[in-house]
Amino acid sequence: MAPMGDNVVVSNVNLEKLLSMKGGKGEASYANNSQAQALHARSMLHLLEEALDSVHLSSPEVPFVVVDLGCSCGSNTIYIVDVIIKHMVKRYESSGYEPPEFSTFFSDLPSNDFNTLFQLLPPLANNGGSSMEECLASNGHRSYFAAGVPGSFYRRLFPARSIDVFHSAFSLHWLSQMPESVLDRRSTAYNKGRVFIHGASDSSANAYKKQFQTDLAKFLRARSIEMKRGGSMFLVCLGRTSVDPTDQGGAGLLFGTHFQDAWDDLVQEGLISAEKRDNFNIPVYAPSLQDFKEVVEADGSFTINKLEVFKGGSPLVVSRPDDASEVGRALANSCRTVSGVLVDAHIGDKLSEELFLRVESRGTSHAKELLEQLQFFHIVASLSFA
Repeated sequence: MAPMGDNVVVSNVNLEKLLSMKGGKGEASYANNSQAQALHARSMLHLLEEALDSVHLSSPEVPFVVVDLGCSCGSNTIYIVDVIIKHMVKRYESSGYEPPEFSTFFSDLPSNDFNTLFQLLPPLANNGGSSMEECLASNGHRSYFAAGVPGSFYRRLFPARSIDVFHSAFSLHWLSQMPESVLDRRSTAYNKGRVFIHGASDSSANAYKKQFQTDLAKFLRARSIEMKRGGSMFLVCLGRTSVDPTDQGGAGLLFGTHFQDAWDDLVQEGLISAEKRDNFNIPVYAPSLQDFKEVVEADGSFTINKLEVFKGGSPLVVSRPDDASEVGRALANSCRTVSGVLVDAHIGDKLSEELFLRVESRGTSHAKELLEQLQFFHIVASLSFA
């Protein structure tokens, strides 16, 4: 994308068209920077399997349908779908049933790099009408039919009562749009001088919280129509342990410290105006358990089987923790993987490059404390119909 002038703000209308994890297979791509998500997801597998144990086993005549919402473009989504299907096959077999055919929908925003995801998909084992058992026995192959579904999960994506299992990991903390008041200079919620709500005013943080709860309510309403009666939903998103929404925990350290300082560097060096910085905000909100629970209870369609805060660990995966420059690079790549597309659109590629170089050098000089303090907590929710 070409560098843009100071008068361009990424409008909310564009967020859905634009937002994606960095595609392709380069150094800052999601495919190469999602090891932390993989480790965090693996540490929660026992909770996922517990949720799957409550799914009603429908007739083997009917395909069993799994959806990963916010699948992104790395191999994590493929790994999780495999876990879900293997667990369900075991359940069918131990109940004395023939397993059904399995169908999986990988869903994300239209700007997601589905091409990279599809290239990572193993080939379908079913060559020439072989049975499901043969499919499941063949290693390195997938035992399910796959399709991509582009669209926002804050709206309907599937026909009514068509899905057995919904899975979504590390996506629901993304807001559908920036709360308008946060970008409005006349509003008390205007997030002046900041690019995230960590350490911001109560009114800015409450605008984010309200947007998160509105979005989650829309998400639940859509799923309550699409999920089969005996189905189950397993959701993981960034969370926080503090009651105070201006303390965004790990997300706050990622986007509210060195990333924030790097924006301030660009302003102080005269590379961008203060207004240009103030018009950029990261559309992420890490909810508390209470924030999440209020929405599920107000919606009323779902029973909460499990809702807890889970310690995920650090988003920085480094092979040499004592190498400060590697830590700095890991911080810059972590920020860039999730926000790079938005930053590029807001200030253009060249300035974006400058910004992340400053994130990297700040991360390098604070390597030790980053490794000690940067910890993610996740909200884990297992829901089925009330």
